[in-house]
Amino acid sequence: MRQSQRRTAVNRARKTRFRSQVKALRRALEGKDAAAAQALLPKTFSLMDRAVKWGVITKNTAARYKSRLVARLRVLESPAA
Repeated sequence: MRQSQRRTAVNRARKTRFRSQVKALRRALEGKDAAAAQALLPKTFSLMDRAVKWGVITKNTAARYKSRLVARLRVLESPAA
């Protein structure tokens, strides 16, 4: 029981950190700050990959997040924007 509580706390902290990082990237995208979003992208993707490794999210969920975030960044960086 103690181990389960400890692991739950660790996983909760990791998931919170993951969500916060994604929110920071989304804020940069919504603020139309392509440079900040580009800077946050590698850190966010690294954290996503680690979250998958830790079992916090699944592989397909991470792939979906990555795909959608990169698509939004591409639209922001396009000359038409």
